[in-house]
Amino acid sequence: MECQPAQRVTPPGHPLRGHGKPSRVDFCLAAHSHSPKLKQQHHKDTAVLNIAAVQRLCNLTKTDCISTFTQPGCVHLVCLLYLSPAFVMSLLIHVLACLFGMGSWVAINGMWVELPLVVQEKAPEGWLLPSYLTVLIQMANVGPLFITLMHRFRPGALDERPVIYSIVGLGIVATFLLAFFWRHTVMIAGSLRSVPMLVLSFLLSVVDCTSSVTFLPFMMRLRPEYLTTYFAGEGLSGLVPAVVALIQGVGVAHCENATSAANSSALNSSWVSGGGLQSVYQPAKFSVEVFFIFLSAMMAVCLVAFILLNLHPAVARERKSDRYFSPDLETEKRDPGFSLNAQTPEQKPMISPREAAGKESRGSFGKGTYSNLEVVFIFVVLAWVNALTNAVLPSVQTYSCLPYGNKAYHLAATMGAVANPVACFIAMFAPVRSLIFMGFLTAFGTGFGAYIMAMAALSPCPLLVHYTSGTVVIVLAWILFVLSLSYVKVIIGVILRDEGHSALVWCGAVVQLGSMLGAVSMFPQVSVYGLFTSGDSCNTKCPL
Repeated sequence: MECQPAQRVTPPGHPLRGHGKPSRVDFCLAAHSHSPKLKQQHHKDTAVLNIAAVQRLCNLTKTDCISTFTQPGCVHLVCLLYLSPAFVMSLLIHVLACLFGMGSWVAINGMWVELPLVVQEKAPEGWLLPSYLTVLIQMANVGPLFITLMHRFRPGALDERPVIYSIVGLGIVATFLLAFFWRHTVMIAGSLRSVPMLVLSFLLSVVDCTSSVTFLPFMMRLRPEYLTTYFAGEGLSGLVPAVVALIQGVGVAHCENATSAANSSALNSSWVSGGGLQSVYQPAKFSVEVFFIFLSAMMAVCLVAFILLNLHPAVARERKSDRYFSPDLETEKRDPGFSLNAQTPEQKPMISPREAAGKESRGSFGKGTYSNLEVVFIFVVLAWVNALTNAVLPSVQTYSCLPYGNKAYHLAATMGAVANPVACFIAMFAPVRSLIFMGFLTAFGTGFGAYIMAMAALSPCPLLVHYTSGTVVIVLAWILFVLSLSYVKVIIGVILRDEGHSALVWCGAVVQLGSMLGAVSMFPQVSVYGLFTSGDSCNTKCPL
C-alpha cells in the first residue's frame, strides 16, 4: 500500500472549512504519529491510529479525530510547518526561562573553570586564588541577606524585577571589565596582588548570590512547568562554561621527560621533585580575555531573556496573574486558554480537592500544606544538599580525581555538569514529591559524596589508582552524586513554588546559607591546615 497525503474531511461549521492549513489537531497527531501508544499494527504496511489514545493526548472529541483524517495510516505525512501558536509560545517561554536560568551562576562558574589558566598565566596569588575566591563568594552573601530581610520585615515592599535588572547589568559590565583588567596588579604591603580581578570577582559573586533570592521568586509569575526549565538552565550555567573551557584547553597536561621538556616555557610546566617526569600544560586555543568576553555575552543573553519574560505581550498572555502580591485579585478573570489545570505532572495539586476539603491547614508556613516539622525537614535537606554540591565536594574535586589522571578529572567535571540539567529534565517529566523518597535520594547521593570525600582524603594514593576500574568508579560516583542531589534540589523548588512567593525567597536564602556553611567548613581544612594532598599522575608512586 502506497501512502498518499491525507485528504481532509471537515464537517459543516468546522474552523478549517475552506482553508488548507493544518490545525492544532494535525500537529498533535503528526507529532505523536510514531508513538506506539497511538498505533495498532494491522498487516505489514498499515498503521491504524488508536483513537482513544489520540483523544487523551490531544484533548479532542472522537468526532474531531475522525472527521479530521480519513487515512490514519498516513498521518505522519501531514505538514508540520503550521505549528499551533500556543505550542510555539510555550516552547519560546521554555527557551527564555532556560536562558534566564543560565545567567544565574554562569559568571562565577566561568571564573572557577578558568582559574587553572589564570594561575598558569602567573597570577601573583598562585593556587591560593581559589581560596580567595571562596571567601569573596561568602562575603557576597550580604546581597541575599538584604533581600531576605526586606521580604521578612517589609513584605511586598521590594519588587525583585528592578533588582534583577540591576544585578544582571552589573554582571555584564563586571565580566567585560575582567577581560581587560584581570592581569593588572597592585602593590600591597610589599607584595603584588590582583586587586582589580578580586574586586570584580566580588561584584560577580554579589550578582550570582543575589540571583538565588530574586530569580526564583520572579519565576513565580510564570506557570509552574517553567520552573523546572529554569532549574535546567541553572544547571547549564555550569555546563556551558565547562564545555567552552574544555574547547579552550584549560588545564590539559601531559607527562614529559624532564630532560626533553627542559626547553618548555616555565609558564606551561609544573615541576615535581623526586621524579624524572613533569606535567606540561598545553597552550590554550584562545585567551583568557576572549573567555571573559564570552561570559559577558552570556550575561547579556540572560538580560534579553529576562526583558522578554517580563515585558513581551505574548509572554504576558502566558503569565500567571500576580496573585501573591494582591489577594484581592483572586476574583480576576483569567484566560481559559491558559488555565493552570492539571496538564503536566508538575501542575497536579499536592493533595486532591477531596482531601483538601476535609483537612485543615497543617502548618503556618506557606499555604499550610506541610506541617512545621516537615517544613524544617525540607529546609534542612535543602541546606545539606547545597552545602555538598556547591561547596564541600567541589573543594576536593581535584584531590579525588587527579590521582587517576587528567582525563578522569575532566570527565568527572564535565559529566557532573551534564548530570545537573539531566536531573532537571527527569524532574520535569517524573516529579516525585514524596518526602520519604526525597530523604532516601538524599542519603543515596550523600553515600556517593562520602566515597568521593574518602578518595580525596586518601590522595595521592586512593583506591584502585592503578586500575581503569578506579577511573570508572570515581567518574560514576561524581555523576550519580550530582544527578541524585540535583533532582532533590529541583523537587524542593517545585514544592516550595506551590507554597507561594515568600517560600521561594526562603528557598533561595537557604540555598545560600547551605553553600556558605559548606564553604566555611571546608576552607580551613583545604587552605589553612592542608589536610588534603594533591596527586600527580606523572610522578606519584603508589603501592600496588
